[in-house]
This record gives sequence, C-alpha cells and structure tokens, in this order.
Amino acid sequence: MILQTLVDGLIDLAAPTSPPPTPGIDTEGLADFLRRFFAPLFLAVVSVVAIFFLFTREITKFVQFILLAIGIGVIFYVPNIIEVTAKAIATALGIK
Repeated sequence: MILQTLVDGLIDLAAPTSPPPTPGIDTEGLADFLRRFFAPLFLAVVSVVAIFFLFTREITKFVQFILLAIGIGVIFYVPNIIEVTAKAIATALGIK
C-alpha cells in the first residue's frame, strides 16, 4: 500500500501537468498594473501643481496645465485607448 502510494506520487511528479513555459517575458496585465501604480501618483501631482497655479493666480498656465492633464489622464484611465488610436492611425494611413 505504501509502496503503491510512493510510485503513484513519483508518476505524478514525472508527468508534465502544465504547458511548457513560453520564452520571453509575460506581459499579460502589464498595462493594468501600470495604470494602478501610476494613476494615484498622477492625480497627486496634478492636484499639487493645480493648487500652486491657483494660489499664484496664474489662470492661463492653470488652464493650459489642466487641459494637458486631461489629455494625459485619458491615456491612463480609458482602457485600450492606445490600441484603438494606433489602429485608427494605421487605417487612416492605409496600413493593414
């Protein structure tokens, strides 16, 4: 009985149960990780700089900064925006 259990355990260890690893780096979920990591940092920096512009009463620079921050924020928060934009540009240029 014990010998049979040992043999079954060795057979299970010897048999490949998972697919072989693929060469290269696994980038699955990398964009989501980067969004979760950099988005709060981005919001904090935007908040501090916007408050600085408001306290120094530089409204023109404040508006320019907010428009730039909104453009960058769209890249952070809209999923698949980079892929969709790249496909749209390629289609407009006639690249398939």
